[in-house]
Amino acid sequence: MFTSSSPSPSSPPSPPSSVSDGLRFAFGTLTVLPVRVRRWDRAAARGGMLCAPVAGLVVGGGAAGLGLLLLVLGAGPLLAAVASVAVPAALTRGLHLDGLADTADGLGSGKPAEDALRIMKQSDIGPFGVLTLVLAVLAQVAVLAQLYGASWTRGALAAVVSAVAARLALTLAARVGVPAARPEGLGAAVAGVVPGPAALGAAAGVTAAAGAAGACLGGYDGVRTALAVAAALVVADLLLRRCVRRFGGVTGDVFGALAETAATTALVVLALGR
Repeated sequence: MFTSSSPSPSSPPSPPSSVSDGLRFAFGTLTVLPVRVRRWDRAAARGGMLCAPVAGLVVGGGAAGLGLLLLVLGAGPLLAAVASVAVPAALTRGLHLDGLADTADGLGSGKPAEDALRIMKQSDIGPFGVLTLVLAVLAQVAVLAQLYGASWTRGALAAVVSAVAARLALTLAARVGVPAARPEGLGAAVAGVVPGPAALGAAAGVTAAAGAAGACLGGYDGVRTALAVAAALVVADLLLRRCVRRFGGVTGDVFGALAETAATTALVVLALGR
């Protein structure tokens, strides 16, 4: 994570960012890949959050690749599933999973917003966080094991789609109108940077692309894959609204929780009806 504060109203507008700036911001902040972020202003953050699904595509490709490699080498679907869940965790230094646990602790604390935010910043994990973390990881492994066992191709597609849906949820969470809960940190750096129409356009484009990819395995798979992305965004948005009401806005932890929630939802939908 990085620390940044929102520019003051009197600050001059940031120059337009290039696609390269956006990609660098996305990969430099959402993965551990050695990408140097050259710009940290709001324009670059906007491009970065719009490019977040691209980072998800790379993360998901790595997850699917390792899972398939293990299957080729003779491993079973369960081990391949564990590997596919481990790759996104490793490529984010576990920050999304940590954010999920911290957000669960904050929401479950029942304390006022300021105290809940303080709980979320603590280094330890409480009972709500542990339970949520364990259930989410188990659900992801269970679904991928089921899908790899049924078809290597469907398992790999699910790994990619869930990773892309997770980062797409971040694009929508960074839309205009969603405030930051703190004046510093990841939430403040990216909150409200993506125009609503751009966020909706990204959601529509990624959903359509996911449906097209799924359709390569059959018409029903195309529909189910598109529905998985749509369901992931709906559930993530419900969590986002809950966090905004509870904490007063978004934080880096909330973004991590949204990503893991979207990934898990997409996988569960992909496992249904088989």
